[in-house]
This record gives sequence, C-alpha cells and structure tokens, in this order.
Amino acid sequence: VQLQASGGGLVQAGGSLRLSCAASGRTFSSDSMGWFRQAPGKEREFVAAITWSVGMTYYSDSVKGRFTISRDNAKNTVYLQMNSLKPEDTAVYYCAAHSGNYYTPYVGGYEYWGQGTQVTVSS
Repeated sequence: VQLQASGGGLVQAGGSLRLSCAASGRTFSSDSMGWFRQAPGKEREFVAAITWSVGMTYYSDSVKGRFTISRDNAKNTVYLQMNSLKPEDTAVYYCAAHSGNYYTPYVGGYEYWGQGTQVTVSS
C-alpha cells in the first residue's frame, strides 16, 4: 500500500490543521491506521490510531481531547483533525497502516508508512 500524507503547514498556537492520508494499492478498509510524529532530535512517537472494522480510536495522552482521528473508507483516506495546537506539537507527522484489526502504538507494529508532512506551531 502507498500512503500520501498532506495538510501540514505553519499555524499559530491555538490554531487548527487537518491532516489527510490517502491510501492506494490495497483494500484500505481492511487496514488499521495510525498517525505518528517526530520532532527534531527525538524518536518517532504515537499520536492516534483507528481500527478498521469498528473504527475504535486511540490517542496519546498529549493530544487527547485536542486531536481527532477519523477515516473515510469510500475515499481511502484517514484524517487527523488537530485543534488547540501548541508549539510542542511541532513535528513531522507520518501516517501508517497495518493489516490487523487491533490497536498498537508501536512504530514496529505498522507495515506501511507515508512520507510525512511538516507541522509547525508558532508561539
């Protein structure tokens, strides 16, 4: 599967962005999806995930209540709505997919990765 992330940009603290991740190459509706981020000098970290069948969602504590992950299987696209952005949210954001119908926050649990989109939040 190929994943194409988009929607990043520069925004002021308190603002919003919506990231999109378009998938192609396999049956997207059978993949669980996740968003990760990586700030300079730091390891890639889990942000949010959504399973494929029931659409259960999971979030890291740092974004819970501010970010929302969703998916549109008809469009083969997963979204990350980011509200109340903070400077510490600045990072390259990656979407990822795996073929299991379960939640995992681990980088190694995902088989496919997009190229990343930069999100910069100014104070």
